Amino acid sequence: MADINSICIYCGSSSNTRASHRQAAVEFGALLAAEGVSLIFGGGRVGIMGLTADAALRAGGHVVGVIPAFLAAREVAHTNCTELQTTVTMHERKQQMADLSDAFVILPGGFGTLDEMFEIVTWRQLNLHKKPIIIANIDGYWDPLKKLIQHMSSENYIPSNDNDLITFVSCIGEILPILKAMPPTVKHIEGDSP
Repeated sequence: MADINSICIYCGSSSNTRASHRQAAVEFGALLAAEGVSLIFGGGRVGIMGLTADAALRAGGHVVGVIPAFLAAREVAHTNCTELQTTVTMHERKQQMADLSDAFVILPGGFGTLDEMFEIVTWRQLNLHKKPIIIANIDGYWDPLKKLIQHMSSENYIPSNDNDLITFVSCIGEILPILKAMPPTVKHIEGDSP
């Protein structure tokens, strides 16, 4: 794999979700462990976030959770992680997750997932990093987002040369082959930090 030793997932903390989304989370966690790729995630035990971490841990994977102290009780901090890091703020959480990761994968989620995803895409757009960003469009969940991005581009709010900042895939099995095929990139621009 092209210098990909750790992958950050952004995904939902809701437990009342489609079975196919839960299955994709489990599949991805197990796949990362099988490939020896560390999982970096939001540190919660709940929702598909927790399912991904549990699957990676069951398969012997290395799992790093990053959670702000004030969310630890709300999201039931995943204390069985290989490593659980605590931050003070949400911004510190996102920064720490980004710093620990070589690539980003977005699974289905809600407002928090969108917040994390848009921030990391914006950082890439601003050349603060060159890490791959992949959206797992399980059962077409992210189709409305794809349509919105196309609309924003057609209205000239997203430059056409930025259309390749995100890669959409339709199933978990596509993610690692895409990452393996990518040439090595400079992951951080020297002297800059988000």
